[in-house]
Amino acid sequence: MRYTELGKTGMQVSHLSFGASSLGSVFHATQLDQSIAAVEAAIDGGINFIDVSPYYGYYKAEQVLGQALRGIPRDRYYLSTKVGRYGEDGHNTWDYSATRVTRSVYESMERLGVDYIDLINVHDIEFQAALPGGLQKVCDETLPALTALKREGVVGHVGITDLQIDNLRWVVGHTEAGTVESVLNFCHYCLCDDALADALDFFERRGVGIVNASPLSMGLLSERGVPDWHPAPKTLVAACAKAARHCRERGYAIERLAIQYAVSNSRIATTLFSSANPDNVKRNIAWANEAPDQTLVDEVKAIIGDQQRVTWKNT
Repeated sequence: MRYTELGKTGMQVSHLSFGASSLGSVFHATQLDQSIAAVEAAIDGGINFIDVSPYYGYYKAEQVLGQALRGIPRDRYYLSTKVGRYGEDGHNTWDYSATRVTRSVYESMERLGVDYIDLINVHDIEFQAALPGGLQKVCDETLPALTALKREGVVGHVGITDLQIDNLRWVVGHTEAGTVESVLNFCHYCLCDDALADALDFFERRGVGIVNASPLSMGLLSERGVPDWHPAPKTLVAACAKAARHCRERGYAIERLAIQYAVSNSRIATTLFSSANPDNVKRNIAWANEAPDQTLVDEVKAIIGDQQRVTWKNT
């Protein structure tokens, strides 16, 4: 396992990291004992960065993760959670106000059973872009509230997350240097889309660390295929399915190649994957410590072709 500093935070994070969304039964039903074992397998395998959100499973992921972390010394992991996106009884809600995000941090700490959050993120800022005040509210209200918690020692560092890279760039460019210490972007540094590579210079010049998420592009790069809610256009779904068949014919799981490719860029501090299955966690760690088959990478990219830079929205 490699460890790289996340921007200028001082946090030396593992190049593969654990996303806890699966613990909230976001993708399918999960078992508590398996979920706890998955977290333990991640830590035992050298992973030291764990990311979660109150939105995942409508608080369930944080609750389950909190149970899993009870037996793990606090100095063995960095913990990241989020504010701004929530939900209950099947209904999604968003609230990026200073009052709500401040309360959210304390609520998350209670569910997680910790008294300190290493990294707090503003979750999926594209949704605030569609609300009154737009992204300027993130700059003028949300981030200052989190920065105040940082000064108080409640959180260590502050970041933002989004599917849309342009939104991340806009907020970083419209806030004082050092306010945004990291960005989390998903599905844009993987076999079927490497658009994040174009933004690396921008973030590095500003000392902003980069967290890459979803190396399987939320199921696009898997034998299982995408869930019904996946927002990718059908043409991209079809191209990725063809790429998966090609890998299978070569005797090389597309999931293996996808993880290896996603962690291969040393300019990206860490790549998040999510699983509530400890066997999958151990397998992914083993894959992430291998170099990708570059010939197969080139073949897969050729199959996906022009679909690599199509635009799709979060849901």
